[in-house]
Amino acid sequence: MMKRILILLIITGFFASCSGPERSPALVFMPDMYYSVPYEPYQKATFDYPNYSEQSEVSVFVNQANMSALKPVEGTVPQNKIGALPYNLPNTNEGYEAAKSIKSPLDSIDFGTKTKRAEKLYTQVCATCHGANGDGQGPIVQTGAYVGVPNFKDRPITEGTVYHVIMHGRNAMGSYAGHLNVQDRWLVAEYVMQLKNK
Repeated sequence: MMKRILILLIITGFFASCSGPERSPALVFMPDMYYSVPYEPYQKATFDYPNYSEQSEVSVFVNQANMSALKPVEGTVPQNKIGALPYNLPNTNEGYEAAKSIKSPLDSIDFGTKTKRAEKLYTQVCATCHGANGDGQGPIVQTGAYVGVPNFKDRPITEGTVYHVIMHGRNAMGSYAGHLNVQDRWLVAEYVMQLKNK
């Protein structure tokens, strides 16, 4: 008899704990530990257990579709780990000329470490055409499959113009922005200048 009562209590408890769409949410014990008091990123600003509302009372959230994540303030510049500003020079001859005065922002990185990484990146991405020494005699050029790759020593290039060409491409060379992130582009640009000045 006791066993049947226990089974009946378990079954009753199971069905009582189920909550269908027409019922109110189940009771939450210690909601201050379950629901964050401060807004979480991308949380609905109208969510407030147990008093959910359709519309936020805070106007800034109402204007953002009731989301707690707000748009950046106008004029905000995205930050990256090296502190470089976004590269906004256009893919034009004027943009290339303006790039001549730009310097690499990587001064804070240890020279030995960045040279080793820069050489590795250059070898993997650039040396196939430009050659290990920057003489324009990479394996592809030596096979005759591709011609016209310049020797870095013969060109009036700067760190800024090298970065610009990596970013946008120039003449027969396409953009390599998809192959190298911002820091790696600057590393390769610095390494190209080392090859030019050897």
